[in-house]
Amino acid sequence: MYDNFIKIRFKKSNLDSYYIRTSIFNGLKKALPFFDGNLLDIGCGKMPYRDYILNNSNVEEYTGLDIESAITYDQSVQPDFSWDGHVMPFDDHSFNCAFGTEVLEHCPDPEKILKEVYRVLKPGGVFFFTVPFLWPLHEVPNDEYRYTPFSLERKLNSTGFNAIKIQATGGWHASMAQMLGLWVRRSDMPNSKRKILSIILKPVIKKLIAMDTNKKVTFKESQMITGLTGIAYK
Repeated sequence: MYDNFIKIRFKKSNLDSYYIRTSIFNGLKKALPFFDGNLLDIGCGKMPYRDYILNNSNVEEYTGLDIESAITYDQSVQPDFSWDGHVMPFDDHSFNCAFGTEVLEHCPDPEKILKEVYRVLKPGGVFFFTVPFLWPLHEVPNDEYRYTPFSLERKLNSTGFNAIKIQATGGWHASMAQMLGLWVRRSDMPNSKRKILSIILKPVIKKLIAMDTNKKVTFKESQMITGLTGIAYK
């Protein structure tokens, strides 16, 4: 019933991932009105959003693309195409839209990836993306960057994209909620202590998330963010 991507339950065992998963899905839902035609999922993994997008947008064809060395999360789900990280196996102007969730932080040369996304998009095509900011090392050693909104906008601009809109997925309260969740679920501590602290911290994390909901986060001095989501056009 719960899949931790679309149907996300708030429980003790996922205090570390609940907020980031919810933020990604909420960002994706807001981007759906801009999706149509054929869509490219970059770094698709097991394509957890495929059916939701096909059933709730004007997307008619969904193509999953992943790097040849990608981690296999589900043996029963394979990408439609694999690539070497240099040239995507598609002609210019092949797709109406593209998206990549939590992908760009793993790219040693993000400009190269963005140039390829730009190349395969049709004129006027849209690219939706999310990246983490407050998140532990993951898929080591293939964890390259944590982006500020300013660096991400510069990279998108330098590769040709325009009309770029970037938003934070959360501010100070959400950042504290996420950090507490990560600490209690992933830091080194006895399981008995983890169990007790998870029970204690669950309502605290829930309250912090509620305090952050609907708050507009501006990219100003000393602002804390959990991650970024955005849209850019060709």
